[in-house]
Amino acid sequence: MLAQSFGCARFVWNNTLAYRTEAYQQRGETLTHSAAEKRLVALKAEYPWLKDVSSVILQQALRDQKAAFDNFFNPTLKARYPRFKAKNGRQSIRLTRAAFRYRDGEITIAKTKTPLPIRWSRPLPGAPSSVTISRDRAGRYFISCLCEFTPEPLPFSPNTVGIDLGLTDLFITSQGQKSGNPRYLKRYAAKLAYLQRRLSKKQRGSNNRHKMRRKVARLHAKIADCRRDAMHKATRTLVNENQVICVETLNIVGMLKNKTLARAISDAGWGEFLRQLAYKADWAGQQLIQVSRWLPSSKTCHHCGHKIKKLPLSQRHWHCDGCGQAIDRDINAARNIETAGRAG
Repeated sequence: MLAQSFGCARFVWNNTLAYRTEAYQQRGETLTHSAAEKRLVALKAEYPWLKDVSSVILQQALRDQKAAFDNFFNPTLKARYPRFKAKNGRQSIRLTRAAFRYRDGEITIAKTKTPLPIRWSRPLPGAPSSVTISRDRAGRYFISCLCEFTPEPLPFSPNTVGIDLGLTDLFITSQGQKSGNPRYLKRYAAKLAYLQRRLSKKQRGSNNRHKMRRKVARLHAKIADCRRDAMHKATRTLVNENQVICVETLNIVGMLKNKTLARAISDAGWGEFLRQLAYKADWAGQQLIQVSRWLPSSKTCHHCGHKIKKLPLSQRHWHCDGCGQAIDRDINAARNIETAGRAG
């Protein structure tokens, strides 16, 4: 039933997207969301197998497509044009309360009689208003439940910390702590290259190619899981121990254009690290202060404020001409970020 639901939702998305694109390119027409829902009735009549799954799944697919187009036409978001969904890509369906039943900690979706065999990662705070079931490229199934949640703020802490993000160390605090960088992608790079070479030699459309694609996807999933787990532990520790967290606003998209450092920056996951810090600090009642990216945090001595003109990326230590202090580049930057956050 889940595989059939994924397929029906994907078909409705692709068919409607093709119709929207063709109508605009050939006739200059714009298909509204209400017109797309009316067209769904005709699709069910033309393809009777669409009735085998809950109609809520198909309606949610159209709502998701409407949201994708709204984001595309919003100039502030700079989202790309909605794309077609592939059968071997990530699959997902969303169900509202009319399409599932939650009872005694079990969820049963429409058109089925058996509850889903869910292994819960945590107890739900209440009855979910909607659920999203997804399957990743590695063949793993996940369910995400939308519930009302009231976060409890943490006790007040007098600590304030400045954080500088880097590549040798994922983050450096103003207290001098260096986290190190596990570099998960680099750790599994040789095995990943081996599996990808084997995948390239398999005949397209064959079962062996499908099995090898699944192996490559599982390794990618393992790398992502390791990175995500380490970030959750690090960000949770930082939020629990500090009342105020000062970070630097980085232009990560612009940094990724540097072909020499793009892979290392992506493997570090700075964007995900900052995202987790933001929502966890908000839940815990802590304050996250973002400092301007133009702050010369590495080139300014945190002792006397003396600023040097040039500091190559390869130079990790330098001596201040103003006060004579031996300065660690990363710790100095973290302390300057903390000072700027306190002042701001």
